[in-house]
Amino acid sequence: MIRLFKVYFPLRALVLLVGEGLIVWTSFVLGTMLQNREDSWLLLNVEHGYLKILAVTGVALLFSYWFDLYDSSSLGAKWDQILRLLLVLGFLALILAAVGFIYPSVVPGNGSALAGLIILTFTLLGWRAAYSWMVKQPFLRERVYVLGTGERAQRLVRGLREHSALGIEVVGWTGDVEGELTRDTVASHLLGLARGRGVHRVIVAMPDRRGTLPVEELLDLRLGGVKVEEATSWLERISGRIEVEQLYPSWLIFAEGFRFSGFVRLVRRALNVSVALAGTVISLPLLPFIVLAVKLDSSGPVLYRQQRVGRRGRIFYCYKFRTMRVDAEADTGATWALDDDPRITRAGKFLRVSRLDEIPQLWCVLKGDMHFVGPRPERPEFVEWLSRDIPYYGVRHVVRPGITGWAQVQYKYGNTLEDAREKLQYDLFYIKNASLGLDLLIMFQTIKIVLLGRGAQ
Repeated sequence: MIRLFKVYFPLRALVLLVGEGLIVWTSFVLGTMLQNREDSWLLLNVEHGYLKILAVTGVALLFSYWFDLYDSSSLGAKWDQILRLLLVLGFLALILAAVGFIYPSVVPGNGSALAGLIILTFTLLGWRAAYSWMVKQPFLRERVYVLGTGERAQRLVRGLREHSALGIEVVGWTGDVEGELTRDTVASHLLGLARGRGVHRVIVAMPDRRGTLPVEELLDLRLGGVKVEEATSWLERISGRIEVEQLYPSWLIFAEGFRFSGFVRLVRRALNVSVALAGTVISLPLLPFIVLAVKLDSSGPVLYRQQRVGRRGRIFYCYKFRTMRVDAEADTGATWALDDDPRITRAGKFLRVSRLDEIPQLWCVLKGDMHFVGPRPERPEFVEWLSRDIPYYGVRHVVRPGITGWAQVQYKYGNTLEDAREKLQYDLFYIKNASLGLDLLIMFQTIKIVLLGRGAQ
């Protein structure tokens, strides 16, 4: 750990940031030199080329931050990293093209930007591969002690050791304590490893902290520069979800995230409206065929309207193409669709698998009842039931629901209480980490799932 401006930073995070900044800057300088062999000195010095490239570097790093490329929890996902890098490079190319068209003098000229982007693409991919190797080396690994026993602590230890790209070395945990677990034995084991192995971080994973939590020792370590954290945040990073069991209200209050500024809301709203408009235009040629298929397959209306719970618990009407018989719930009342549900029509089965039945929900996005990305909206009957049996279920209503979401791309279609509990954990992760980059990633994953026909019901 390195301390800058009275804040402790992981050495590997600073290496990643500084290295990436140098690579971006150098790539565009080389692009300018190669593209303008005779005039490169003039472009870089007289026409402020170095300053222009510095500005481009700042934009590239900002995009990388927005797309969570500095989040250590995702460094082990090779293909996810490549996708995010390509998205950053694509957006950077669009920005440079747009600015260059409107204000040509602002960006490096004479084809330098294109040459720099080509060089950057290869060097950035190579740098990320090299960095993934470097973080596995001892001098860049953070030494961690897991304070706790039981299944939750074991799962955390196992997850930290399996995700080597996180740059974490578990030097010990309370489960290694010999003999009876008391406050003194736990404190002695913790301090012994902290001083002997130079622990950087202590992660507390104790289900019952009364009588065994060494508070004074933890405070001494914290004041000495060791970071002390709750296990929930690390389990979140490893699994991509927030576990509701043993989740303390104080963690929800003090945890990073769960913040939505007015500017971020405006940008996300503009993105969702743009995507909904684009989706509406693309789907227009399909509408006559869908309408015809629904009408010919079974009697009844083409569209199906159903009440759903939206942001802040407000009830709104969600629209879909009808995929079930008109009397599907005449005898049973509100029920989830089952595997091979006999109520689903032949045309409805195809519409569900292809997700074409959800096209009318684009109108809900344009109206402002929904976003394209967000927690899946549930019916009021289910919300009332699930809120009684699942803690923190109401938290998912602090944002607009979505046509697709993190839970939909990470978990199967659910039709049980346990499925709803599992999906809530992914929804909480999304709400805590909501960002433009995460929304775009979910959209791309949704396209892949639709093309492969996964997860429909």
